[in-house]
Amino acid sequence: MENNNKLDRLIRGTAMNGKVRAFAVQTTELVEELRRRHDTFPTATAAMGRTVTTAAIMGAMLKGNEKLTIQVNGDGPIGQIVADANAKGEVRGYVTHPHVHLPSNRFGKLDVAGAVGTEGFINITKDLGLKEPYRGSIPIISGELGEDFTYYFAQSEQTPSAVGVGVLVDTDNSVIVAGGFIIQLLPGLTDPEITEIENAIGALPPVTTLLNEGLELEELLRRLLPDVQVMGELDIRFNCSCSRERLETTLISLGQVELEQLIEEEGQAEVVCQFCNESYDFNKEQLETILEQAKS
Repeated sequence: MENNNKLDRLIRGTAMNGKVRAFAVQTTELVEELRRRHDTFPTATAAMGRTVTTAAIMGAMLKGNEKLTIQVNGDGPIGQIVADANAKGEVRGYVTHPHVHLPSNRFGKLDVAGAVGTEGFINITKDLGLKEPYRGSIPIISGELGEDFTYYFAQSEQTPSAVGVGVLVDTDNSVIVAGGFIIQLLPGLTDPEITEIENAIGALPPVTTLLNEGLELEELLRRLLPDVQVMGELDIRFNCSCSRERLETTLISLGQVELEQLIEEEGQAEVVCQFCNESYDFNKEQLETILEQAKS
């Protein structure tokens, strides 16, 4: 199922003579679309939103038909968070337990770490069109997700990076603003240059505060990297690749015995896509046709 909003965008650029790579993104419409589809409560919305925002940026690092999946498997009440993204700016995601909302943390913010958990793993799979997908895995170090993805880049991709992602949720549970940035340090930077970047990141207010004030993405990057040159931009949008045909394949994969049991006991089936929450109904006649395909 597709949503053709065009309000979210991502920019990419370089700074310090090509020794720094920078990305900034606004994902407000994307995260609100997912919140609405999955009926997530505020803390769950923030955790899912931070994950899909990171996925959107990582997707923009890919080329052509390449795509990736992020799985956050913590020991918190939220369960698993899954996000898919590709090089075209198409993103989707879900969380196992959407109805999780916790009291604010000691900073008065949504307790994302409490929802995600502080034990577990983040797994990232990249389909780069090769025989085997690339797989990276890191232990969760804080559960706040920005720090965890920063750790992922350092450990799995050997690229020192700073990841800042955030979601601001309104009193009616809707998303006011969502977005983030990733700054990547490439070889050749001097220690004073690295310190300068670290200080700029440390002094930056929360990304959601800046976006909520109406700061443009270009200005956001300029606050971190004054000499940044924007090299391109990409529309970011929710898009789910599910279809009736794909879910028919899922039913076929159940096998003959289970399909016969389903037809006999239920006489129909409703299959719901985890990513977009759209449901597809199959009547008895359609299930019998699928059963014939499973037999062949």
